[in-house]
Amino acid sequence: MDKNNNESIENAEKVAEKMYDVSDYKSNDPVDKGIAITHEQVSDDYMEGTIDAKIDKLDKNGQLKSHKGEEIPRRGYFK
Repeated sequence: MDKNNNESIENAEKVAEKMYDVSDYKSNDPVDKGIAITHEQVSDDYMEGTIDAKIDKLDKNGQLKSHKGEEIPRRGYFK
């Protein structure tokens, strides 16, 4: 095996071992930031059914009016 291949395998193993932690939002590590972004997208999809970071518009009875709702603020997460 050459040196580049060994480095690639080592880097892949480091990434594969990572798990989401709330501190990932404030991390300077690009992998941690990526995990935080992915976690946020999964949460949005689970809660809103979409990853576009918009809250659905509902009528007074809680019925869906539109998927073109207000933006979910991202301040503090991705500076």
